Amino acid sequence: MAAAKKVWTYEDIMRDIAQKQFKPVYLLMGAEGYYIDRIVDAIENTALTEDEKAFNLYTFYGMDTDIGTVINSARSYPMGAQYSVVELREAQQMKNLDELSAYMQNPQPTTILVITYKNGTVDKRKKFVSAISTAGVLYETPKVYENKLPVLVMNYVKEHGYSIDIRSATIVSESIGADLSRLYGELDKLFVAMPKGSQLTAEAVEAHIGISKDFNYFQLQDALIAKDVLKANRIIKYFDKNQKAVPIQMLLPSLFRFFSSLMVAHYSADKSDRGLSQVLGMADWQVRNNVLPALKVYNARKVLQILDEIRIADEKSKGMNGSKVPSGDLLKQLVYVILH
Repeated sequence: MAAAKKVWTYEDIMRDIAQKQFKPVYLLMGAEGYYIDRIVDAIENTALTEDEKAFNLYTFYGMDTDIGTVINSARSYPMGAQYSVVELREAQQMKNLDELSAYMQNPQPTTILVITYKNGTVDKRKKFVSAISTAGVLYETPKVYENKLPVLVMNYVKEHGYSIDIRSATIVSESIGADLSRLYGELDKLFVAMPKGSQLTAEAVEAHIGISKDFNYFQLQDALIAKDVLKANRIIKYFDKNQKAVPIQMLLPSLFRFFSSLMVAHYSADKSDRGLSQVLGMADWQVRNNVLPALKVYNARKVLQILDEIRIADEKSKGMNGSKVPSGDLLKQLVYVILH
């Protein structure tokens, strides 16, 4: 019986690269480009010095090259270096990838061939994919779930010698979203502004990541939970005047996630803090401060109506069916329906 092929994780790959234990071929695929880009950067910078890159780093793009050129470069020898690195980026735009099977039968030991296939996956039944998974690294990026983002933020902050509480981590993740490159990039800016080892507070996040100090989504959510009509309308009026800072395209998904969580909570058998926390993938304090109070003022029928209205507002905000309703008017209508 054939031995099971290794299932590579991001941590496995990065650890081997740091130890200069390279594989002849890497096929990196999936929807989350952040992990792919970090692996490519690590291979480049660990296998080659800056001087060596001039003669030993080859970068091709699927749309602009052919597989024969890539293979010929992979078969060449390095100049004044231990390795040459050949990168085929955007391989999803290239035909004839199957021709890599011949190269994989006898890969050049001094070449590190890196193939990136973003926003999708290669059919693992293909011969060249099987060959790569046997002799090299076949890596599919993990799906990033939005309810896991606060934990990713906390881990990233800790790795860089800082600390952050769950509420501040949630503010960061909710405000920026699941684009990890942008998310971690904003955190990197925050690290530059804060002393090493310091606690990243909500105030620091607001000051350095561009979340409005005046009004933000979380304050709107609090106003809706409290059914504070006056405050909610003051907030959306501010949003209307500051659409670049607080775009409707950011607000609607956040509102939809929150009210979707309420719908799940309404039909959950265990409505305790801990029970809802596990079902919704939220921290206990989020359930205690946001979900449970909202359950008391929004019944399941009302939540369903709100979700439908958010979908309609989203379609109109994107100009579907010829809609030209201004964002401010869409928010006013939506908030009115939510509160009444």
